[in-house]
Amino acid sequence: MTHRLTLPILSALLGLLMLAPLHAQPFEGLDAFIDKMVSEHQFERPALEQLFDEAEHKQEIIDLMTRPAERRPWHDYRPIFLTEQRIRGGVAFWQEHAQLLERAKQEYGVPPHVITAIIGVETFYGRHKGRHRVVDALSTLGFNYPPRADFFRGQLEHFLLMAREEQRDPLEFFGSYAGAMGMPQFIPGSFRAYAVDFDGDGRRDLWDNHADIIGSVANYFAEHRWQPGQPVVARATIGDTVPQALLDKGIRPTIEQQELARHGVRVSGDLPADAKVALIALDRSPEEKEYWVAMQNFYVITRYNRSQLYAMAVHQLSEAIRTGHATAQRRATSGD
Repeated sequence: MTHRLTLPILSALLGLLMLAPLHAQPFEGLDAFIDKMVSEHQFERPALEQLFDEAEHKQEIIDLMTRPAERRPWHDYRPIFLTEQRIRGGVAFWQEHAQLLERAKQEYGVPPHVITAIIGVETFYGRHKGRHRVVDALSTLGFNYPPRADFFRGQLEHFLLMAREEQRDPLEFFGSYAGAMGMPQFIPGSFRAYAVDFDGDGRRDLWDNHADIIGSVANYFAEHRWQPGQPVVARATIGDTVPQALLDKGIRPTIEQQELARHGVRVSGDLPADAKVALIALDRSPEEKEYWVAMQNFYVITRYNRSQLYAMAVHQLSEAIRTGHATAQRRATSGD
């Protein structure tokens, strides 16, 4: 017997498909996660079940996670951030928020050009704060991205706690494909640990409140042991042999300066005598590398993003902003 799908039946089937959850791929382990949130944090199960019924698996987020910009070589990565437009934007941001930036420097010891550069690299001074719902991003990565599922489930836990603490609907939050939020792109765990109410209005708003944004970036750096007045990096040259053993030590500053000399590494400029450093190599071109010694403040920048490319981009943008700001100040003083 042949069954024909009449138009009414086809319409009914289409309607059922449209009513189905939009995350066609299930969130593996969601029930156990909800159990944890209920037992450890006293969330209401029906509310969480309703929330995750509305959350969507996004394959685009998985795709973006597998090809981050930090996988590019330095000679391709640097031009993304070291542009005249981003430098001018940083100078303008500093001029507009000079009082807040100076107050943050006084309270946390982090200079204005560094705070500004972080915001410039992260979101182009607020132009690109992210278009993904945070609950979608963290659910997709926490349940359906095995390489880092544990980390992102932890961030999802922080996110739900953060939304409750801030008394906001979790579905309201938008951010990056990795769940980073606001103008400085804090992940939820960082928001809960380091975001501050810098203007005392009773809220921590990293989307639209420049006081909270600036104060929170400064607090983040201070909590990760930024050293006021100390250098970030210095140029290095190597001898005839690449000191691979030093490069393999990574970005944590653990190398004594005498050890650099023993390996034929020379540093341009004076470093604090007791400063420990890391040695890093960046691809200046496909055929040539450039070498730097990085100190504690460089390592602090990598606590924001663990890529040495990111940290160097922030540092070089900050220096360009500082130069541009000083030039603008001189012109204003001289009346040019």
